[in-house]
Amino acid sequence: MFEQLQALPADPILGLSAAYQQDTNPLKVDLGVGVYKDEQGNTPVLSAIRKAQQRLHTEETSKAYLPPVGPAGFNEQMQNLIFGADHTAQQDGRVHTVQTPGGCGALRVAAELIQLAKPGASIWVSTPTWANHVPLLGSAGLQLKEYPYYDADTQAVNFDAMMASLEKVPAGDLVLLHGCCHNPCGTDLDQGQWQQVAELANKNGFTPFIDMAYQGFGDSVEEDAYGVRLLAEKVPELLVASSCSKNFGLYRERTGAISFMGSNATNADNVKSQILKVARGIYSMPPSHGAQLVDIVLGDSALHQQWLNEVAEMRERIKDLREALASALASTADFSFIPRQRGMFSFLGLSPLQVQRLREEFSVYMVDSSRINIAGINQKNLAYLADSIAKVL
Repeated sequence: MFEQLQALPADPILGLSAAYQQDTNPLKVDLGVGVYKDEQGNTPVLSAIRKAQQRLHTEETSKAYLPPVGPAGFNEQMQNLIFGADHTAQQDGRVHTVQTPGGCGALRVAAELIQLAKPGASIWVSTPTWANHVPLLGSAGLQLKEYPYYDADTQAVNFDAMMASLEKVPAGDLVLLHGCCHNPCGTDLDQGQWQQVAELANKNGFTPFIDMAYQGFGDSVEEDAYGVRLLAEKVPELLVASSCSKNFGLYRERTGAISFMGSNATNADNVKSQILKVARGIYSMPPSHGAQLVDIVLGDSALHQQWLNEVAEMRERIKDLREALASALASTADFSFIPRQRGMFSFLGLSPLQVQRLREEFSVYMVDSSRINIAGINQKNLAYLADSIAKVL
């Protein structure tokens, strides 16, 4: 029955990673895969996580299944991290959180939930958006539409065009928004723009769906939650998909959550039951290890502070690298937009041909859109990278 299936091309980013691994050039630079790297090019285990692992190893007494909802402590801690412990929506019992296998799992569970509530519903995504949003949401049966977001000429949010498009989104549709550190362009809404989006959502009746994959990598853990918390004050319903891959360094542990805010506590309870049914039908029970580590870290005041310090170190290193790259390229062209952006990603504005030359002639690896992972830069490869970019411009 499978004879008619044809081989598919490799995923653009995963294929790029494989090509990088096979490259023998000692000067090669990997700016493709979206993982944080330190100055030595490693993706470290955070010290707070190491201590939590030691505690879990000592205290864990069973490997029995978790319930589909996941650890209650993890869900509560993630909810507080995203919404704030004192948010009125939480105090009113309108928010529930369910652990998922990573942020991808959260997106897919949400898509299946939406499909249950409104088969074939339309969800609007930014142009551009993270490429994996398309299969994760579309494969559930949702209809994907686009709204303009990034202006390549100004290297900024085209907010007027965005709002003009969202003005046409009808009640009952959903709008996917990046909570912070937009992937792939690194250009975020400011607080005033979030306020306008919240007012429009409330007026027109579309449902915001926030992808929060990089909380803490923008301005701070608290500041990066501004958009979510504002929307939770203004609209009756809200979905948030969150990930612990970047800010806790738990990439391979696949630790994430889906949070739902309802119009009232009864509505939220009803939706939670549907989320659990969806989860049960896809993967049955969630993985335990990463969620329990997050629960330990956030539930212990000393570890929580250590984690905040480590997130700040990663965030500030990325900001320093943005400044350094823009400075190294200053004599070549104006890249002053790079320090104005947030998170790990930026578009360099190169053509696919220039990206190909970088890969083939200089062993500098990035996706064809010229999106780069800033965290792939370090003091050893910065000058070589800047010189290579200058030669293809």
